[in-house]
Amino acid sequence: MLFLDKTKVPTADQALPGRDTPIRISGEHFVNGNPMMPPLPAGLEEAVFGLGCFWGAERVFWKLPGVFSTAVGYAGGFTPNPTYEEVCSGATGHTEVVRVYFDPDKVSYAALLREFWASHNPTQGMQQGNDRGTQYRSAIYTVSGDQAREAQQSRDDAQLRLEEAGLDTITTEICPLAEFYYAEEYHQQYLAKNPQGYCGIRGLPCLI
Repeated sequence: MLFLDKTKVPTADQALPGRDTPIRISGEHFVNGNPMMPPLPAGLEEAVFGLGCFWGAERVFWKLPGVFSTAVGYAGGFTPNPTYEEVCSGATGHTEVVRVYFDPDKVSYAALLREFWASHNPTQGMQQGNDRGTQYRSAIYTVSGDQAREAQQSRDDAQLRLEEAGLDTITTEICPLAEFYYAEEYHQQYLAKNPQGYCGIRGLPCLI
């Protein structure tokens, strides 16, 4: 494989081939014991966000009332069933994401979007803080037309607030979710298993 710039998303031809077998995880949320994958209780909805290192991003969402479970993984790239090392190489095209299963009667998608914008800096392109690379890019992967419309409107609203504060342009990627691949078991609810672990989540005051 040729050297790839880790701050540029590779093309499909450049991406690693991956594998047919998914990474196996326990499927049980370490914090609340709920399932992280189907089958799930009726009425839950799904949301997928990328906001830098997924360890801290996941903790942001599992704490919210109305969130049934969370899981970390990879989305937005080309390589099927990638490993963490492959994603970090910059040769899969994926970003680190958190998948949120939530009860819309208890917490709205709009509320999740507000938490998303408040919990990171969406203007940094292929990095978040000191973490550099395509896997740290800001992203919203939508699962319906309604989510796409809400996400676009929330981005427009956030951009207005940034402009009023004299800050940069949002670089957040918003597109339909093509595939979500679960990350390895040790990444799931990492900061609950390792309370002193690294968390790169830092919000912008004007978006909080």
